[in-house]
Amino acid sequence: MLSCVIVVENLPVPFDRRVWQEAQALRDAGWRVSVVCPKTKKYPLEFEVIDGVSVYRHALPLEARGKLGFVVEYLSALFHECRLLAKIAAGPGFDVIQVCNPPDLLFLNALPYKLFGKRLVFDLHDLCPELLEAKFGRRLLLHNLLLAAEKLTIKAANLVICANDTYREIAIGRGGKRAEDVVAVYSVPRQGLIRRVAPDDRLRRGARIVIGYIGVIADQDGLDHFVRMMDCLVNDLGRKDLRAVIVGDGPARASVGELSERLGLSDFVTFTGCLSGAELMATLSAFDIGIIPDPLNPYNDKISMNKVFEYSALGIPSVAYPLFETRRLLGSTARYSADATPAGLARACLTLIDDDAARLACGRDANALANERFNWLREREKYVAAFARLAPTYLLAPAPASPVPIELGALDGRCAGLHTAGLDSGDGD
Repeated sequence: MLSCVIVVENLPVPFDRRVWQEAQALRDAGWRVSVVCPKTKKYPLEFEVIDGVSVYRHALPLEARGKLGFVVEYLSALFHECRLLAKIAAGPGFDVIQVCNPPDLLFLNALPYKLFGKRLVFDLHDLCPELLEAKFGRRLLLHNLLLAAEKLTIKAANLVICANDTYREIAIGRGGKRAEDVVAVYSVPRQGLIRRVAPDDRLRRGARIVIGYIGVIADQDGLDHFVRMMDCLVNDLGRKDLRAVIVGDGPARASVGELSERLGLSDFVTFTGCLSGAELMATLSAFDIGIIPDPLNPYNDKISMNKVFEYSALGIPSVAYPLFETRRLLGSTARYSADATPAGLARACLTLIDDDAARLACGRDANALANERFNWLREREKYVAAFARLAPTYLLAPAPASPVPIELGALDGRCAGLHTAGLDSGDGD
């Protein structure tokens, strides 16, 4: 039996929906799968087997925000990943290592095993040079170093899996990889994972419209834009018939909460924290409008937000800034801000708040789009077929027609709700 170990630094499994679905896809195709990832309060076990997948977890010293914090976090992760890879190599073993960025340094732990014939797959979740620029608002001296690390990782990999076609073009152009060695696999949720249920009407608190967000609350995710958008709607325009619900958590949660209080929005904005399972579905089902507040920058312009797939699967119309990848995915099913300001986001939102027919039509169109284009079975086939090229195909069993159900977990970045929260980190998630 062929075997693979997947290394991910920024989310545990099964909370990381993309990685967990990939692990299950390989398992269903006859691979023995191990995952190395961080542990959290929700997932504290250092080792467990979940649905046939062996999960090895390690501690992280902190969830970084500043530059020094990222250095400490990543060096700690590299140490523990090196230790656990050695443990797996000495035990069950592996034929393929898949590393998932960020950071673009995980290939360093894989290089010694390549000398012994192991194959390396790079799962490109995030564009780290652009991500650094988005986090700190400018290009730092590290930018060129991150470009070099990205290129070295791409060059070292036998196969590159990308989160969207824009990333695929970058891996081919900027990374110098042959087109046939780069495959785009979108992080769409497995069919049936996200579904409408009876909404949690307590969140409405008498309001006519619930405006929602699901995802990680990090500096680059634009939750300050979301709160300032609500300030425009509630305080500037006097729209007291609205409530906002923010699902997720992350390093910027405290600062976003403080901004909400300072603007006098405590009665209009609810923070739920990370949710999962039935509670998550009931919360999302209460959304009338889903906001994608990620601001315009070189990073957000290129990523496929998990929120895009999740809102669409639930028939929730989206309001967003005119990001290239978001517009390419959602097309006319969403409303877009005319400029890059929270006031512009508020004006775009008003076109759905004040027109019930348009709001319902956009939701139906988004759901139809999800059913037609955002299909995990198709993405899974591409992923498994790409892996099949790394080993003799006669050793691979065909994937079953129906995947094993998976736990609802996070979505973009460090915690967000379906995988969640995440529902993105490049996502993207």
